[in-house]
Amino acid sequence: MKWAILAAQFSHWRRSPLQLITLIAGLALGTALWSGVQAINAEARASYAAAAAALDEADFAQITARSGGAIAQDDYITLRRAGWLVSPVIEGDVQGIVLLGIDPLTAPRGFGPQVLGQDPNTGADLKTFIAGNGQIFAGKAARDALAGAAAGSVAGSGAEVILTTDMAPNTAITDIGTAQRILARAGQIDRLILAPDQPLGRPPLADIAPHLVQSAPQTGTDVARLTDSFHLNLTAFGLLSFAVGLFIVHGAIGLAFEQRRVMVRSLRACGAPLAWVIGLMLAELMALALVAGAIGVALGYLIAAALLPDVSASLRGLYGAQIDGALSLRAAWLLPSLGMAVGGALIAGGGALRSLAKMPLLASAQPRAWAMAQGIRAQRRAIWGALALLGLAGVLAVWGAGLIAGFAMLAALLIGGALALPPLLHGALNLAERQARGPMAQWFWADTRQQLPSLSLALMALMLAMAANVGVSTMVSSFRLTFVGFLDQRLASEMYVSAADSPQAARIADVGARHADAVLPVVFASITVAGQPAEVYGILDHATYRDNWALLLADAAPWQTLAAGGGVLINEQLHRRARLGLGDMVQIAPGRALPVLGVYGDYGNPIGQVIVGMDAFQAAHPKQIALRFGLRVTDAQADQLRTALRDQAGVASSAIIDQAALKAMSLNVFERTFTVTTALNVLTLAVAGFAMLMSLLTLAAMRLPQLAPVWALGATRARLGWLDVLRALVLAAGTGALALPLGLALAWALLAVVNVEAFGWRLPMYLFWADYLRLGVLALLAALLAAAWPAWRLSTLPPAQLLGVFRHER
Repeated sequence: MKWAILAAQFSHWRRSPLQLITLIAGLALGTALWSGVQAINAEARASYAAAAAALDEADFAQITARSGGAIAQDDYITLRRAGWLVSPVIEGDVQGIVLLGIDPLTAPRGFGPQVLGQDPNTGADLKTFIAGNGQIFAGKAARDALAGAAAGSVAGSGAEVILTTDMAPNTAITDIGTAQRILARAGQIDRLILAPDQPLGRPPLADIAPHLVQSAPQTGTDVARLTDSFHLNLTAFGLLSFAVGLFIVHGAIGLAFEQRRVMVRSLRACGAPLAWVIGLMLAELMALALVAGAIGVALGYLIAAALLPDVSASLRGLYGAQIDGALSLRAAWLLPSLGMAVGGALIAGGGALRSLAKMPLLASAQPRAWAMAQGIRAQRRAIWGALALLGLAGVLAVWGAGLIAGFAMLAALLIGGALALPPLLHGALNLAERQARGPMAQWFWADTRQQLPSLSLALMALMLAMAANVGVSTMVSSFRLTFVGFLDQRLASEMYVSAADSPQAARIADVGARHADAVLPVVFASITVAGQPAEVYGILDHATYRDNWALLLADAAPWQTLAAGGGVLINEQLHRRARLGLGDMVQIAPGRALPVLGVYGDYGNPIGQVIVGMDAFQAAHPKQIALRFGLRVTDAQADQLRTALRDQAGVASSAIIDQAALKAMSLNVFERTFTVTTALNVLTLAVAGFAMLMSLLTLAAMRLPQLAPVWALGATRARLGWLDVLRALVLAAGTGALALPLGLALAWALLAVVNVEAFGWRLPMYLFWADYLRLGVLALLAALLAAAWPAWRLSTLPPAQLLGVFRHER
């Protein structure tokens, strides 16, 4: 009997292949967008882990030169002889690859690659690593770059490049002697790593090498922690896309099970146990979910591979995180994605299976009447659900705290708004029907209202997609306007110059004093404020800052007080995270604290920032030397200054950047940062359009009993087809009109709540009516395309098929 039941079930899909395609395509598309996002996140986190495992310097204290330049090898030897357990590190760029040189014999435990023992598979050998020509450990991309013909310094060194999977992207590690040969920096060291346990009684660093400075471990600036908000944003978009896909699946499964009510009644009348019928339907649903999930995972892999380069550029530009551009199949995202597909199918089909299980044996076999009754009950549940969720969103907006609460508010807002759509459309259609004049107009509005329950899921998917587009485009465009204005304020100097060491910095300052209107040094030190990692900058008292920097909060005459050393300015991130307000004390160095004079916007910076007057900075950090300068010059002075910097200060052309180039580079990072969210928005809107198409196609065959009498009364098939197109456009327009306020509420939540919790700054909200109009036109176009095929099929339907409706008892 089981085989007979299965044969009866599968006969439905043979008769309705479009429903089968709809179900599989909806689940596959939703899974594809979700799995693509999770693949990107998994690849990024794997890169963070590889970087931490290969060379995690942040866990160790370091010694660097006060001037910011190189450390002489003699200083390292002096410290070792005095009992300091330090290990040298040198760093340089080779073919775009960061080459790190370490000393494995003195490196602390847990520092450096873990593959230096004998390894017959890779050829790694500690003796070869530190002696002879040496070995270089690198990932595939870094190995290929180092082994290229242009990498003559590597080829000339004779060092063997060893492939390892445990290396951070774009990074290679070798012995310090080999690195010094390749980088042509004999006798130089960039920093010294301190072992956690040091001998007692060793002399103070200030007595042995007063020109060196020790810094504490920087565990507070872990890259994976800083980027959590970025990945959480991607995950939220993936969930939204998956939810839109579930709307398609829910509609397809609901219609399919509705049409199988007659079959279920007949099977049960023939003696088939209800448990067998429901169980086999459940097994059928799981099998289809696995097929759709596998297709979705494959599509998700392609989506992730296409978007990963932009994500890599965003994370590198925003946080300095190196992400490998290659994508790997990882169980961390593959298996959960299949689980999401199966779970989504259960969620979408659970209600239909429960309804069939409770259906009386002699229940009516009229699926359309059953669908209308189900629609009325669902509408009542939707009203109460919408009110509850929108109320929850309001509560979280007022009293919620934290990033999770922010995203919970977004979820409640979006789902509540989507649930409110069918009742609101139903009310609008009912009002239009009352105002209609003439039988055809009244039938049109009544028929549209009758089709609403079957189309509501597709319209809710369209509403979610449009609201997400409105919300995200408003956020991105508002951010862009604010960010461009921020760059104009912060990049006020016409030229920026970087020095290699303190003597060259002095020469740059001398040349600038003779050829520029003003020389503005950029000098900073790393500090901790209220447990938050931060940087303190010293600035000169100059009109460049007073005229260009806008303060969000400020005391009276903050710039004058700052110049006199009477206080500090802090960025918005520190203001919010450390809860520092005007007048609160900020410790800029041990034993030296100053009050907050003002708060300024600092968009794109993941950590806190403090600004003090130059005199106060030098008193707090006397050994810090500026190695970067902003130069105020006119167009007539620029060429002469460039020549003087190259000829008199020995500055390389690559170390001289004009304002336009720096601004263009910053904007490029910005644009690539939002490429992923823009792509997901477009894909979500496309999936919503597909949902509407599938719903209209499935509904077309079921509506023949309602259309045939109208046709018999004189309405032509072509006119009925055009009315179907008009119906789709009316519903899409109503959905778009309701999606706009929902999208604006979403934008406000992103800017005022989620951005503040995730990044530490709040952005002003701007409205872009031209963008909203363009989105509305796209939604109408999607509805037109979705309705075109079903309308064409209706207009070309054979009259005999319409007449056949009257031959059957309904």
